Amino acid sequence: MTVSAGPVAVARRLREGMAGGVLSFPLTGFRDDGTLDPDGFRAYVAQRLAAAPGAVFPACGTGEFFSLDEDEYRQVVTITVEEAAGLVPVVAGTGYGWAQAVRFARIAEDAGADALLVLPHYLVAAPQDGLVAQLEQIAARTPLPLIAYQRGQVAFTADSLRRIAALPNVIGLKDGHSDLDRLQRLTLAAPEDFLFFNGASTAEIQARAYATVGVPAYSSAVHAFAPEIAGAFFTALRDGDHGTVDKLLRGFYVPLVELRDRVPGYAVSLVKAAARLRGHSVGPVRAPLTDPSPADLAALTAVLTAGLDLVGATL
Repeated sequence: MTVSAGPVAVARRLREGMAGGVLSFPLTGFRDDGTLDPDGFRAYVAQRLAAAPGAVFPACGTGEFFSLDEDEYRQVVTITVEEAAGLVPVVAGTGYGWAQAVRFARIAEDAGADALLVLPHYLVAAPQDGLVAQLEQIAARTPLPLIAYQRGQVAFTADSLRRIAALPNVIGLKDGHSDLDRLQRLTLAAPEDFLFFNGASTAEIQARAYATVGVPAYSSAVHAFAPEIAGAFFTALRDGDHGTVDKLLRGFYVPLVELRDRVPGYAVSLVKAAARLRGHSVGPVRAPLTDPSPADLAALTAVLTAGLDLVGATL
């Protein structure tokens, strides 16, 4: 077990990382029989880290947190911490109800994670007081800094944001709703040092819009299989090279999103299939997700090949 840095220090490292690179959400590697592949995952994470992300978020949505048991989760977080070796922050996913979220939080703490991303709770809708209480209960039981994730049934009001931001170890919010009116209200209600980042599916599509309300940082599922494209887009957006941004959106990101929207769960399944096309040993998705059909895999191959060609890379 390692001792995590305090919330202020972790937030500072994350802010610096967000300014210099995308936030990477690695896939969890499974063998063909569905069992965890620790060696394959270690090699894959090392390759993600070599592509210079701002931070790495294991066992989150893209990493199929919802399908991992506690021992598998421990291995995934431990391997990521070992491979990161302190060079970038490691933010592990946690979730479900607060009691189960705390069990995962303690595993992540023992494994040496720097912080936790609190994924939307399971199944039920809840009032604002309940959403706040969920964070309060987790925060009271772990020293790790927390980043809340609003998506699906979780959507904070400005008042609720003030309440969770007042908790000493809640340092930020990942937004997956893409409601820029609501998000602007949240950023204005938050303390100046509170972290925000764009967590929409295929976040690059909306990255410019998020930046207009003061949220330039974003997570990148594309970094999980094509860091060449993710890096080129990040650099162009940061440098105000809108011609390159538009070229990558038209030639790669929009076709990818159109394919993603064909089938529920493709936000993860296509990413994993694309990683396999690049030669990564990440294996299949676990049920209830399904791997792409042969027709959709062929379409994905064409989209990925076109995107790589735009940045001078090959499949």
